[in-house]
Amino acid sequence: MALSARFSKNPSFSNIDARERGKRYEEDCKRLLDWNDISLTTIQACVLLGAIAITDGKAASENIHYAVACRMAQLLDLPRREAGSMVEREVNIRVWWTLCMIDVWSSSGVRLPRLLTPLDSVPLPMDEILFLSLKQGQGYEVSAKNMNRSSILAEMVRLNHILLQINQFNIRASENNLDSHSIMADVEDLSRQLDVWFEELPDHMKDTRENLTRYSEQGLGRLLVALYLGYYNYGQMLFYRFLHDDSRSPDTRIRFYANKCKYHAGRLCEIVYASEEIPGCDAKYNMVGHVLMIASTVQIHSLLFEDDEGSVTTAKRRLEKNFCILTDLVSLWPTLDVCMDRLMTFHASCRESAETSFCMDQWMVRFLVEFANPVSGKGKETGVKQHGPFRTWASLLIRSHQNFLSRFSDTFVKYHERVESLLNVNYDQLSASSPLSQSYCEASLART
Repeated sequence: MALSARFSKNPSFSNIDARERGKRYEEDCKRLLDWNDISLTTIQACVLLGAIAITDGKAASENIHYAVACRMAQLLDLPRREAGSMVEREVNIRVWWTLCMIDVWSSSGVRLPRLLTPLDSVPLPMDEILFLSLKQGQGYEVSAKNMNRSSILAEMVRLNHILLQINQFNIRASENNLDSHSIMADVEDLSRQLDVWFEELPDHMKDTRENLTRYSEQGLGRLLVALYLGYYNYGQMLFYRFLHDDSRSPDTRIRFYANKCKYHAGRLCEIVYASEEIPGCDAKYNMVGHVLMIASTVQIHSLLFEDDEGSVTTAKRRLEKNFCILTDLVSLWPTLDVCMDRLMTFHASCRESAETSFCMDQWMVRFLVEFANPVSGKGKETGVKQHGPFRTWASLLIRSHQNFLSRFSDTFVKYHERVESLLNVNYDQLSASSPLSQSYCEASLART
């Protein structure tokens, strides 16, 4: 209830801000949690409380709850624990692998060591349809052999292993000043792993509108969307560093990987749009705001540096749609205030130096990975004030030609007239075309 109350249409919540509706349920959950009860139920409660904590930007509290859940799972030897039925065994396996995945991105977000080591001896989760068909008390007569290649959760586990390597690579490259040969070798290996993962997916799990519709009819549409949000986000994180030299390097490999970053960011945007159009696929959780914010910075790069008019038009369209989606998400999740503030900080850093705004240094690694923490401007504390979502995004779309390009070197002067005309967006037109009401946009401005 602490997580879901914000979505409720019940009249009893009509006078309560969506972001505040779960507070009393959260307090009840904390009060009822028994840290001394080492059990699956306590593990699940800790995971939920960790998820609740991060909605308010409490990264430390989130990690404490996740750490307790991980330790309890180890104490119970959860994936190999004796189970009385197929259902119980599979639940234990799915919880274990979920914790392994959580451990990767939550520990990266606060720069702490991981707690869990994936075990090769633990089978991957079975196909979701088969799992949902199991009955409580059912024995082990059901064979799940070779069924995990159709399991969305199993594919998430495989993909999460690549995310771990991408995070480690980005941190290592930013801290150790790796030479270009070492960087390129690591990127080629990780890029190949992402490609192999995608190529080995069965056809019915590929990112197509038909598959998304079919999965939604089975009640699994949101899960498939989450899988691809991860895949496209990991790709944009891996290839982001190549945006910095994209427009000036003669190296075809740099341009190739920069284009892969744009592809992944673009596909991430498009699957978010598709999820809003297909019933049962909507992605309304707070992490969507973070990955969409990163994808939006890639669109800003295209808007400013692309020569192809079609690419520029597409980038502008995506920025406008992303504004509407992010504003909607901000109305649900308090932590996305930080997300929007980070975007404004990125904007301010671009004003300071176009030459370094997309450089993959330690600042950019924090920007990409530490999603719940505010970041200062590159090279100094900018003191950027937190802005409401409408004002932040409108600043990017409307006033960018004044703030960005006035600081650019002569190399980019040729873009000025084109970007100025593209960014000549009317506030009223933009808010009127949004699925959100004008009154909400006004309320967003009033909160700043």
